[in-house]
Amino acid sequence: MTTPFLDTARRVIRTEAQALEQLADSLDDRFRQAIDLLVATRGRVIVTGIGKSGHIAKKIAATLASTGTPAQFVHPAEASHGDLGMITADDVVLAISNSGEAPELANLIAYSRRFSIPLIGITSRATSSLGAHCDVVLELPQLSEACGTGVVPSTSTTMTLAMGDAVAIALMENRSFTAEHFREFHPGGKLGARLSRVADLMHTGDALPLVQADAPMSDALMAMSSKSFGVVIVTDASGALAGIITSGDLGRHLDGLMEKTAREVMTPTPVTVAPDALAEKAVGMMNARKITCLLVLDPTQGDVPAGLLHIHDCLRVGLG
Repeated sequence: MTTPFLDTARRVIRTEAQALEQLADSLDDRFRQAIDLLVATRGRVIVTGIGKSGHIAKKIAATLASTGTPAQFVHPAEASHGDLGMITADDVVLAISNSGEAPELANLIAYSRRFSIPLIGITSRATSSLGAHCDVVLELPQLSEACGTGVVPSTSTTMTLAMGDAVAIALMENRSFTAEHFREFHPGGKLGARLSRVADLMHTGDALPLVQADAPMSDALMAMSSKSFGVVIVTDASGALAGIITSGDLGRHLDGLMEKTAREVMTPTPVTVAPDALAEKAVGMMNARKITCLLVLDPTQGDVPAGLLHIHDCLRVGLG
């Protein structure tokens, strides 16, 4: 069953989706020119706009900054009252105005021209005041807004946001920007947790429950109890990994347990993970094998245990 509200919502979304298709088809060599300007920039990308364009500009600046392109939003009205000093000759200005005639941009445009600061415009009118002064214009198709009356920024802001994303991701790929780089700028929240490495969460050093292979099980049980991981890492005389003792191993060797050595009880081929592996991958390994711990082996250190990752460490940061 449909309602007028659903009909409206679907019309709006389809109108904007069609606009994005036309935007993609309209891209030309000016996009490459803009990217070349931005890649060559020694300073920051100064993103500016007023009204709804200003809101979109803030998001574009944030996306650029989080993907390896230093960027800052400068409010055009505040720029006329001193914030022009935030813009240097090493920067590039990315100015946004659908009509290209926002009067608040005038002083900022003039400033960029006076000091030969590269100016890129996003507008639907290349012949506008903004377009006429730009070094490169990223032109949006002139399409009707999704509201049907032509007065509510909707189609135009969606295209502007998509253009900003296209610029940011093109720059990101040009710089071979990886998920690890992204994590440096985004350590918090669910996304930061997803990009955590095993090395960020694992326990090391004195925190590890270690016993040698010829140690009596009384020592192994003491180590298991005192470290509270529910496992014991078993090593040989040289410190290399020999195996692991879990609660499951204890259950399988209950008969005469205290008369045995760690070697006789341990599982000799434990599951391991590298310290530079994504913690999310480690969680998947633990879930697949229905285990709660992973031993960490650093390839640069041979078979010497580098750490221990517990499922609770992953759950604590939002993984699992």
